[in-house]
Amino acid sequence: MSFDKEVLMIDPAAETERLVSLLRHNMGQVLRRRGAVVGISGGIDSSVVLALCVRAFGPDRVTAVMMPEKDSDPDSEQLSRLLAHHYGVEPILEDITPVLEGFGCYRRRDEAIRRVFPEYDTAVGYKAKIVLPDNLLEDNSLNVFSLVIVTQDGQEKCAELSMPDYLQIVAASNFKQRTRMAMLYFHAELRH
Repeated sequence: MSFDKEVLMIDPAAETERLVSLLRHNMGQVLRRRGAVVGISGGIDSSVVLALCVRAFGPDRVTAVMMPEKDSDPDSEQLSRLLAHHYGVEPILEDITPVLEGFGCYRRRDEAIRRVFPEYDTAVGYKAKIVLPDNLLEDNSLNVFSLVIVTQDGQEKCAELSMPDYLQIVAASNFKQRTRMAMLYFHAELRH
């Protein structure tokens, strides 16, 4: 299958029913479960998954779990609550900040960032992100990752990122995702 604009030409109602049918079959026949546990963030992906699960199983058989941490956008929780309310699901709040702090996730990430930008300080409002070159698709250049920090007054600074520092920052981010997955598994076991 080639990727072009034609792959987006779908019948939304038919595709929704196909996905709902697959969910019912896979959960009921394959996994022997009668509902779903969904992590919600208020974003598009989790909103679609929640909507499909509620349609497949009904709101009483869907558990929605919000898992913010200290780096989460504060609007996420409000959007997640609105989403859950819209679908008739009572959300569960699990703040994963203490777990991430306990494992040194933030400390390790910030340590790698401070090797590039010693002034980096989340306590005063600094933010950071990893970026690729702007012209990546137009230029036959190497994918060299850079680190961008944003100071408390909105000034951006950018520098190349060494592979060890890149890996340390990515490992911390991956740990956040794995913590969320473990929390969903915990709630799935509670439902069973």
